Amino acid sequence: MSLMASNGYMDVVGRQVRARRKALRINQQTLADLAGVSRKSVSEIERGKATVRMDVLVAVLGALGLTLEVRDAR
Repeated sequence: MSLMASNGYMDVVGRQVRARRKALRINQQTLADLAGVSRKSVSEIERGKATVRMDVLVAVLGALGLTLEVRDAR
């Protein structure tokens, strides 16, 4: 499953991930190690890459103490 960035959501998520990582004063490799993903995946998330696997995103968010919330758009 992937999240599409055509609407800019991944840009927003990427900025939040980068800001939280920097606030915690950890580098991308440390975050990747904590999340059990590759440093490349962390970099792609932070850059708002068009698609990212949901499990990878959730792992990175969890390592940062962040969550992903889905809301009813109605």
